[in-house]
Amino acid sequence: MSRKTHKGAVRTAGILPEAARERLLPRLQKAGFQYRDISQGPPVAVVDLTADGGPEALRTLRLAHDARELAVLAIVGDAHADAERGLKSGADGFVALGSLEREFDLRLEAVRRLAVTRIDQARREQDLAVLLDLTAHYAAALDVATLLHDVTRQLAEELSIDRCALVLIDEERDQGHIVAASDDRALHDVRIELSRYPEIREALRTGEPVVVDDVASHPLLGEVKEAVTSRGISALAAIPLTVQGKTLGVLLLRASRGSFSPAEINFAWTVAHATAIALRNARMLEGLRGQAEKAEAQVAELARYEDFFQYSSDGMVILDESGAIVSLNPAGGQVLGLDPARVRGRMFIALASPLSEGTLLEMLVCVRHGLVCRNVDIEMSAADDKVLTLSVCGSSVKDGRVTILSFRDVTAARATERELRKTTDFMEKLINSSVDAIVAADSDGTVILFNRSAEQVLGYARSEVIGQLGLRALFPDGLAEQVMSLLRSEDHGGAGRLEPTRAEVMAKDGERVPVLLSSALIYEGERAVASVSVFSDLRERNRLEAKLSKAEEKLAEAEKQAVIVELAGTAAHELNQPLTSVMGYAELLKRRLKEEDAAWRPVDIIYREAERMAEIVRKIGKITRYETKAYVGNSRIFDLDKAAGDEE
Repeated sequence: MSRKTHKGAVRTAGILPEAARERLLPRLQKAGFQYRDISQGPPVAVVDLTADGGPEALRTLRLAHDARELAVLAIVGDAHADAERGLKSGADGFVALGSLEREFDLRLEAVRRLAVTRIDQARREQDLAVLLDLTAHYAAALDVATLLHDVTRQLAEELSIDRCALVLIDEERDQGHIVAASDDRALHDVRIELSRYPEIREALRTGEPVVVDDVASHPLLGEVKEAVTSRGISALAAIPLTVQGKTLGVLLLRASRGSFSPAEINFAWTVAHATAIALRNARMLEGLRGQAEKAEAQVAELARYEDFFQYSSDGMVILDESGAIVSLNPAGGQVLGLDPARVRGRMFIALASPLSEGTLLEMLVCVRHGLVCRNVDIEMSAADDKVLTLSVCGSSVKDGRVTILSFRDVTAARATERELRKTTDFMEKLINSSVDAIVAADSDGTVILFNRSAEQVLGYARSEVIGQLGLRALFPDGLAEQVMSLLRSEDHGGAGRLEPTRAEVMAKDGERVPVLLSSALIYEGERAVASVSVFSDLRERNRLEAKLSKAEEKLAEAEKQAVIVELAGTAAHELNQPLTSVMGYAELLKRRLKEEDAAWRPVDIIYREAERMAEIVRKIGKITRYETKAYVGNSRIFDLDKAAGDEE
């Protein structure tokens, strides 16, 4: 059976009888159709029943072609009877001669759609028939090799291609095995290197069909395209055989007739899926036939291990290749709360908690591939529904057919580890939340702890410091050595401790940062294993102290000036009264004496000096600030004029 394809089935049409071609061809082309001779099998035919020989041409056409392969548009006269005769003669639609200008395009498109629908339906019916035939082969065939050859041959005939091959995959060795080919019944189990078949590798990678419409220009084929084109192959496809997410192989299609249509690829993929299921079932049947013999052989072979396992203090279990328990030693039974004699044949993975099933399954897969797994934590359900944490080790013997697991109960140890981890996390959060910078170093001086406050003070990121820098890079001028020396001195807060002291640390940008530093040694027994330093940034504190010092100086100055002003006011007040009396009596004596008298001049001097003293007292009363001026040598005396504001 072969698939009949209709090239250009979408927009091609033929014209009958020949006498009508000249009249209808321009209308056909105007409607967007190409003319094709009836003998070339176009899906649409236009028959002019008004032309000579038109009715006979329609009857002949219908006798020669199946109605599912051809749709006919009849050109009829204006009479209703002509249209009825045309339809009865086998036309699928008609257009009246008088309506050609208005309706020809629409009527022709309607008939074309009908033809396409018929072709698609015929193709689906044919595909279904092929699939039913293949399914019958799958159900009845006992010879797998013959079955696979028949599948490839039938698919090649259905698609009209040069070759269809079925390739099973061994991805671990990057190899494939051609187990059947449509053009060679004797071909079986021919090994190929997948590196020479990029289309197969791409289908395996994506799990989707890979279609190469033009072998000569497609970039996927790379260096192998010349070898393929030399065989006359113009198009190829690789269809994956996938069942339950696992790809068993591919159907490899090669054709010289042109590109594959989407319908052909979909059909081939359906066949591939059915073939994959058949292959899986065939393998399962072969496995079941020998399963009983293998199980018996395994039990006999593993019996010699049981004496060794009986006296092991660790729990030990032997599993067959399906994961079922063959033997469980007494220690394992005690750990799991199970009777070793009653668990044979039970799936070991069924004992795992839901959260650990995936981990245990992955471990068993690795062991079967020859790997040795050690100390894998698995949560298992004991007989009393208590969940245990087991540390499991595993290895395989007999090429992975037998798995041996040893385990011990670490439930209490893991609970302790979790508590320690919580405590560690809490301490880490506490250290990082501290407003003081905290830096710890090992016995070699390499930084092992650097909290967020230390990052802010020194400008380093933790990744730049931890394990990268030593304390010498953070403490300048040998301060690290001084601190370590002081920590071991009895004179600074006791051995191993340094009470808070002012120091400087070196920031990333080279700035010396003043800090209040305290340090301590960390001991394990009698040996110091690390040191920790805690320091506070004093830059802001120093700025505040400087401002406070200036404020205190200004306050002292203001208090001094206030005392001087108060003292000056008091002195001026107290001196002013006796001075007024002196000036009054001196002036009274001057009025009673004449200038010729010997006493007049001394009295005048007393009066003028009293006036001078009065001026000084006035200035003292006006003092508002403390001002000094140079005096003899380096000494200074109070500047009365400036203090009183009489001199600028």
